[in-house]
Amino acid sequence: MNTLSPKSAHPIFKLIEQCKNISTLKQVHAQMITTGLILHTYPLSRILISSSTIASTISYALSTFNQVTNPTIFLFNTLISSSLARKKDDQTHFALALYTRILTQTTRIPNSYTYPSLFKACSSQPWLQHGRALHTHVLKFLEPPYDHFVQASLLNFYSKCGELGVSRFLFDQITKPDLASWNSILAAYAHNTSVEYEASPDNAYDSTNLSLEALLLFSQMQKSLTRPNEVSVVALISSCADVGALSQGLWAHSYVLSNGLKLNRFIGTALIAMYAYCGRLDFARQVFDRMLERDTYCYNAMIRGLAVHGLGLEALDLFKKMDLEGLVPDDVTMLVIMCACSNVGLVDQGCKFFESMKEDYGIEPKLEHYGTLVDLFGRAGRVKEAEEIVQTIPMKPNAVLWRSLLGAARVHGNLEVGESALKQLIQLEPETSGNYVLLSNMYASLNRWDDVKNVRKLMKDEGIDKAPGNSIVDIDGVMHEFLIGDKTHPQAKLIYLKLDEMHRRLQEHGHKSGTREVLFDIEEEEKEDALSYHSERLAIAYALIASDSGTPIRIIKNLRVCNDCHTATKLISRIYDREVIVRDRSRFHHFRNGTCSCLDYW
Repeated sequence: MNTLSPKSAHPIFKLIEQCKNISTLKQVHAQMITTGLILHTYPLSRILISSSTIASTISYALSTFNQVTNPTIFLFNTLISSSLARKKDDQTHFALALYTRILTQTTRIPNSYTYPSLFKACSSQPWLQHGRALHTHVLKFLEPPYDHFVQASLLNFYSKCGELGVSRFLFDQITKPDLASWNSILAAYAHNTSVEYEASPDNAYDSTNLSLEALLLFSQMQKSLTRPNEVSVVALISSCADVGALSQGLWAHSYVLSNGLKLNRFIGTALIAMYAYCGRLDFARQVFDRMLERDTYCYNAMIRGLAVHGLGLEALDLFKKMDLEGLVPDDVTMLVIMCACSNVGLVDQGCKFFESMKEDYGIEPKLEHYGTLVDLFGRAGRVKEAEEIVQTIPMKPNAVLWRSLLGAARVHGNLEVGESALKQLIQLEPETSGNYVLLSNMYASLNRWDDVKNVRKLMKDEGIDKAPGNSIVDIDGVMHEFLIGDKTHPQAKLIYLKLDEMHRRLQEHGHKSGTREVLFDIEEEEKEDALSYHSERLAIAYALIASDSGTPIRIIKNLRVCNDCHTATKLISRIYDREVIVRDRSRFHHFRNGTCSCLDYW
């Protein structure tokens, strides 16, 4: 088949680009046949791309392709990539079938343009084995060093299938990573650390480590003199959001402004989420208000930010504004608006949103929506109704639903429901320590110490360790991490002196430690000591030493704030006249002048 340069100014190319339906495309196709242009590779490839894009099925493009006696690898690659752009359920099957045709014809050899689209098509867990097989074909058919787009597609494939370790190994084999490779590995870490409502207590610590590694990678990228683009910056901003690295997030924002990067909806949405999850909801709102193009994703990020800060009524107002602008809510919108209702106890309103999903918007509820519904009733103390939802939903409940029910049972002292939920959780997640700890806390709060010991023994027998509580505080752009009872910090001596001072002043202001949830049957004084050394207390003590008296103290905690620390932090904010902002694994707490923004509803 003859070739015709894509730069050739033939009017037929413009006609192809202007086709809006299959009927006009067929007319242009017929003209190409009569003029002989169909014998040239490039015009034919444009027909394949256009027909794949505008037709309801791939059949027309395939019939055109099948009329070519000896199709080149270029045409195969074109049809594979254009068919995958349709985003239909059968796209991966079709693309792999075309690839099989390439392999069965001995005159055709896959090249570097064959694999990126195929790896993208296989980048979900059900297609993991097919993608691995394609990886072996890369080793067989392509000569190293491999094309950077092939390397980047491999990194993306493994990371999206949950194989982050493999992605990192492949990245480390690249001698001089280009921008595409850097973006792929950064996106891999950002993808695996994105903030989710259904995160397990046990994976929160890992998520923090991954985000910190992403920040380190970005620093290495800069040292390599590779200039970041919008994709790099979005990955950086997402990682800053996960660990609450406000200083680095501010730097990323200033980099966008000073380097002429467009504040598009992708960067804008990432900035909104970052500022919201770093405790600067005012900055998030400024970015949102200044965006020229706001889509559903932008609104979702802003509504979610309001939700995690406990501003349910403001979230409802923004949802109404979104509707007035003619934007259609998606399943994420409904999830975050229900979470907003849950965080402030708007049970009836949350139920209405759930019912409206299918009735008004044609959205089929997913497990996450049922999980939020369980949380909605559970937080409000309607534990039996929450249990009924779990037992009657039209799909098999996952660990998130049972854990939400267990948490509600613990808060409201419903031991029967708590024990039932734990049995289900042990079957689904036998190695997740947080499930056992929730029930153990419930037993401890009821002074059932023999049951506490039994749970601890079961954990020991199964080799399950409790996920360590950790808190990170940002002091002048430097992240300081503390574990419970931590004495590894260079200023540990000063920190513990400050802790003693805090404990004394708390007692002077009438604070009595809430020791009910300490997991061990020990004397009350020892329980108070155990609570005093919780990771957030250490972080607050260090911040009081190391930061200016007028600046808010910002802490990221990987577990739920315990009742005693919550009560103590309210008092600390008044005693030391400091605002303390704590993000635990589910929401924000803004402590000011002896009160908390959650109004003790969390």
